[in-house]
Amino acid sequence: METGGFSRRQAWGLFGLLAAAVFAWLVFSVWPDWLNAVLISKKAFVSAVFNGVTLAGLYFLVASGFTLVFGLMRNVNLAHGSLYLLGAYIGYVVTQWTGYWLIGVAAGFLVLALVGVLMQVIVFRRLEGDDLRQTLVTIGISIVAADLMLAVWGGQTYQLQTPDFLSGALTLPIVTAVRSNGALVFLTYPLYRIVVLVIAIAVGIALWLMLNRTRVGMMIRAGVDDRAMLSASGTNVHMVFAIVFGLGAGLAGFAGVVGGSALSIAPGEDVRYLLASLVVVIVGGMGSIPGAAIGALLIGLAEQIGLVYFPTYGVVLTFVIMVVTLAIRPQGIMGRA
Repeated sequence: METGGFSRRQAWGLFGLLAAAVFAWLVFSVWPDWLNAVLISKKAFVSAVFNGVTLAGLYFLVASGFTLVFGLMRNVNLAHGSLYLLGAYIGYVVTQWTGYWLIGVAAGFLVLALVGVLMQVIVFRRLEGDDLRQTLVTIGISIVAADLMLAVWGGQTYQLQTPDFLSGALTLPIVTAVRSNGALVFLTYPLYRIVVLVIAIAVGIALWLMLNRTRVGMMIRAGVDDRAMLSASGTNVHMVFAIVFGLGAGLAGFAGVVGGSALSIAPGEDVRYLLASLVVVIVGGMGSIPGAAIGALLIGLAEQIGLVYFPTYGVVLTFVIMVVTLAIRPQGIMGRA
């Protein structure tokens, strides 16, 4: 197909080269004074972008579990934010008790995976296909869970301490300024936040491979599209769905420990991450892992760039993205019609 003398592949290749050139200029060049005046400084802009990308990694970790349960299985679990916060508290307690952060991470995942299996067996199996009752019941669960966590851990803020090998900062090859003696100033950025991004990428790839390249993933997709046919083939559909729900809840608990180490653990975080997960899944497309990654990236960048340049109206950017997406593509960026 020709597009103004270029094939579509050539047009995309030219666009990619132009984007790479602009990216290289933004990263390695010293900005002129007028651009620093417009964007505060190069360091402020690049830091906002990195904060947005790493926050997107955390949002993806939470939303990946949500997109498995809500987007793929069509179970409306509005207690997903409570699973995140409970996982964070459990990780904090286990880390304080054992002194090992990695054990706290494992505990957050495993305990919440078990909680997820119990929720699927006790609650969602009895409410299959009834979205309204699922919504009301899970809202009730989230309210009760929030009160119980407040009673146990109080209203104070906790911070999970990361191990020494994840502490400190990295000096990135990104020029932010030039000193008077001609020496270049490079950006330093917290190591742990970069690790969170790497973990999110690894989890995303693993989930995509599981859903699209394994027999288990094939059974999950078949069970969503035609449960009766999958059951007739001899597969225990309820067991498959319980495992998927447990995986989604476990990812929420895992994200709680990771997020509690990067940011903080406090009452109200459950609502924040539930809303973020909803927006990410709506923007990216229900049931799509790549869509959740794209949605998380857009929301993370919008939040952090808005925080720096539009502090009063920054929160509106998230909902503007959601409204525009729904207006142009109601099923989401990567969602199926």
